[in-house]
Amino acid sequence: MVDQIEKDAVCVGGEVISADRIAAEMQNHPADDAEAAWEAAARALIVRELLLGEARRLGIEPEETSDHRGRKMTEEDALVETLIEREVSVPVATEAEARRFYETHPDRFTSEPLVEAEHILFSASPDDAIAWNMALSDARGLMRRLRDDPDGFAELARTHSACPSREQGGNLGQIGPGQTVSEFERALFALGEGELCAEPVCTPYGVHIVRAGRKVEAQQLPFEAVDASIRAYLEESSLRRAMAQYLAILASQADIRGVALPASEGPLVQ
Repeated sequence: MVDQIEKDAVCVGGEVISADRIAAEMQNHPADDAEAAWEAAARALIVRELLLGEARRLGIEPEETSDHRGRKMTEEDALVETLIEREVSVPVATEAEARRFYETHPDRFTSEPLVEAEHILFSASPDDAIAWNMALSDARGLMRRLRDDPDGFAELARTHSACPSREQGGNLGQIGPGQTVSEFERALFALGEGELCAEPVCTPYGVHIVRAGRKVEAQQLPFEAVDASIRAYLEESSLRRAMAQYLAILASQADIRGVALPASEGPLVQ
């Protein structure tokens, strides 16, 4: 399929974009298969040619030769940047707009819950039935001792745990969602402060004794802490919409062959 597509000329306004250029551009567009990467690369080059052609038609001269990080840009990159700055208008997001977005999407601005975790790990592979059953037996035996002497957790961790956290008495520090394997996370977040999990917790790493420490519940962040990031997000969203509209206008005025630009195409220039 890709071979067949590559035989068809990709053109913008009569100018052919060579298969070699498309192949070189593919490295910037990872995809599930070669055909999708080829099409994404071809679209990116079409967009670039549309922008360069419009900049030259307008007689624009590049105003900058370095990007915002001070890195040297090619003349074509600088030309595209200057065109976008001159022709694509993006309003500055106001505090009122940012606050409205904040109030409309409170879940986006909520801190993650945190739980201080302590554990003792008995390392064993789930594929090794004998070692796994021994780890379960050892964990249950240690748990009986902990129920009688909760204050002995740190010392038992230093003596028995296969995790480097044994040096801290089994303390893993504060754990947030997604920071550990799902089996461990489910057990940990279901515990109350200071509560020892009633059963050993099995994960791909082995068998754990788990105890929860101090818990910090999720809290909504104050608007002042996220105001700047909300405004940046709103302005970026406005830029993407404005670029999509601008490119749609340029594409409607050009003869494009070989690959179609989706109507909702956003900015593809790197």
